[in-house]
Order: sequence, then structure tokens, then C-alpha cells
Amino acid sequence: MTAQIETPDTVTTVYKVSGMSCGHCEGSVSAEISGLPGVSSVKAVASTGDVTVTSATPLDEEAVRAAVDEAGFELVGRA
Repeated sequence: MTAQIETPDTVTTVYKVSGMSCGHCEGSVSAEISGLPGVSSVKAVASTGDVTVTSATPLDEEAVRAAVDEAGFELVGRA
């Protein structure tokens, strides 16, 4: 099941990221994904590996993967 919710103004997608273990990890992943065009909010939770992203339009998964990789972690896929 893909966790993606679309409203008229936003799209919220939940991704799974492996390797996060602390608040610093959450911050690194959030900062990189926040830099993608159209992203309005990011909430990363190290204990579950969930990263909830709200954006103006659906994001290209490869762009999200590259941002997560830049932060030093691995995008597993959508939750």
C-alpha cells in the first residue's frame, strides 16, 4: 500500500528510509528533502524510518532517493 494523500493544494507521501538512528539523522534527511522544489514540510522519525513529505505536487522518487543519499541514508521506498 502506498501512503500518498492528495488534496487540491498538496500531496503528502510517506517514505521509508533505512539507517536513521537519532535526531541528527532525522534533521539531515529532513534538510535534504526540504531542498527539493515544491516541498513544504518534512517530518522524519528515526525509530520507525518513516519520512512524511508534504509537497505541492507529487515528487519524483529518484529526486527523493538522491536527497536521502546525499544525507547519507538509503531510501527503501514508499511506506
